[in-house]
Amino acid sequence: MSTNIPETMYGVVLTSHGGLDALEWRDDLPVPRPGPGEVLIRVHASSVNNTDINTRTAWYSKSVRGDTASAATAGPAAPDVVDVVDGAWSGQPIAFPLIQGADCCGEIVAIGAGVPSSRLGERVLVRALQSTGATDGSLSIWTLGSECDGAFAQFTKTLRSMPCRFAPTGQTWSWPRSPAPIRRPRPCCRRSPSVPSGC
Repeated sequence: MSTNIPETMYGVVLTSHGGLDALEWRDDLPVPRPGPGEVLIRVHASSVNNTDINTRTAWYSKSVRGDTASAATAGPAAPDVVDVVDGAWSGQPIAFPLIQGADCCGEIVAIGAGVPSSRLGERVLVRALQSTGATDGSLSIWTLGSECDGAFAQFTKTLRSMPCRFAPTGQTWSWPRSPAPIRRPRPCCRRSPSVPSGC
């Protein structure tokens, strides 16, 4: 484990399926601690992925009919959105509250047992679609921010094989080119300008 990691962090949690009012800003979230084979990432950037919207609106559920836009604007009053039990990307139930954020760019700041210390300080992009490493036939693939907590907070954790190093450790931070616009993690519930190079 690294030092200088706070006990709590800020972030946005999804409290239920529904509209934007199902999202809640919190500054008292516990910072996740990496277990064996896991890494803790300080989130430098995240973006709103269509999976984040679709998970929030339960659009992946077999019971929801209609397009993404209809579900996104229906809000929590829509009966086919609120009581969904299979709303995650995988079709599994979601454990609320959930920190969403399928897209993550950041720096490894702590490691769990079995992870080489050379990973500390790596600047990484995290795979959104992840293998859980399950060998017992249970859910073996999940999506960051859908079946597990994601990047709409200061920190997130994941298996050590999921972050992909994109720049040498210790160099000045600069944003990678990405097919999705990358945003600061804090204003993930409102539109914000792209983060300039060097931030």
